[in-house]
Amino acid sequence: MNENPKDIRIRDFQYDLPDERIAKFPLPQRDHSKLLLYRHGEVDEDRFFNLPRYISSDSLMVFNNTKVIQARLHFRKETGALIEVFCLEPLEPNDYALNFQQTGHSAWLCMVGNLKKWKEGTLHREMTVKGQTVTLAATRGECRGTSHRVDFTWDNPQVTFADILEVFGELPIPPYLNRATQKSDLETYQTVYSKIKGSVAAPTAGLHFTPGVMDALRQKDVDLEELTLHVGAGTFRPVKSEKIEGHEMHTEYISVSRQTIGQLLAHEGRAIAVGTTSVRTLESLYHIGLTLMDHPDASEEELHVRQWQPYGLSPEKAATPSTEALQAVADYLDRHGMETLHTSTQIIIVPGYDYKIVQAMVTNFHQPQSTLLLLVSAFVHGDWRKIYDYALTHGFRFLSYGDSSLLIP
Repeated sequence: MNENPKDIRIRDFQYDLPDERIAKFPLPQRDHSKLLLYRHGEVDEDRFFNLPRYISSDSLMVFNNTKVIQARLHFRKETGALIEVFCLEPLEPNDYALNFQQTGHSAWLCMVGNLKKWKEGTLHREMTVKGQTVTLAATRGECRGTSHRVDFTWDNPQVTFADILEVFGELPIPPYLNRATQKSDLETYQTVYSKIKGSVAAPTAGLHFTPGVMDALRQKDVDLEELTLHVGAGTFRPVKSEKIEGHEMHTEYISVSRQTIGQLLAHEGRAIAVGTTSVRTLESLYHIGLTLMDHPDASEEELHVRQWQPYGLSPEKAATPSTEALQAVADYLDRHGMETLHTSTQIIIVPGYDYKIVQAMVTNFHQPQSTLLLLVSAFVHGDWRKIYDYALTHGFRFLSYGDSSLLIP
């Protein structure tokens, strides 16, 4: 374990991933993917539909119910230049649900493709929505890092921004698939339990689940709970710094219901996370609870989990049981009469991190030198090469549409 997690060198997390091992499409049946089993240092494999065999009765499994939005919008200038506007997160209003309900105006933080061809002026596109012609206009605002504010306006008050994305938007499949979005992706790149719109990338560990697998888990008395983390484009951002200290994590917005927190408490603050997004949300809950134990009336902004916040705790604070931290969150919600905790996290989980809530995880196989690989390494106490060597030598498919693993350290 590193003395200082910030000194971790990303080159130590390199492995050779041939392009042919990256799954370009999912299997015809979601739950027929391979399942790598890592249990207490031993590696084995099965098929995903047998996952319930390996989950103990009375466990709690937590799923991310975010839904991928059709976030890519294409405009063509009068010159013929094609401009891509990729909606990353809502600015005005900054609440996802409210923004999708807007009629007439909506502002987003966007990445702009072919930016040099859009120096000024307003882009327009005509479309038919609900049988009516609508003209959508896009105006570029201030630059924020590598992204820009874009204001969208349209001329039909019967049409919401959600309607426009549904008709005009394109589903943003991962860039490493090196192919155009196809009609089949509209179904296969969503989990069967997705419901809260807001992600620009799927929580891909969940893509393997079918209603049949979920029913088999319930029949085994496994409790299933949901939370929401809207996955941002930053999830694909490569680590370019030599040491992980130089990598800035993107902010992601989370929502966790009082009911889910109650279930976590009923399970003694322990859970099986489906996907790294659920992992980051659950572990962020612990650190939000620590903040509330010291500052019971903290604002939503003050509850934001900063990137390195978990690593500077005193030994006494780090020894706080997960149930005490979660109870502080439950008490906060009860005091304010709130059904749901809404806040954000920038948490980075790297070797040296002490997991507090997640006891096992279901996850896919991640890119070399990625923050997700660091998260897995932290979970399996540095044993990630054994897992990835097995997957590479036993025909496993990698990345978003690839196979899955169940990790029990």
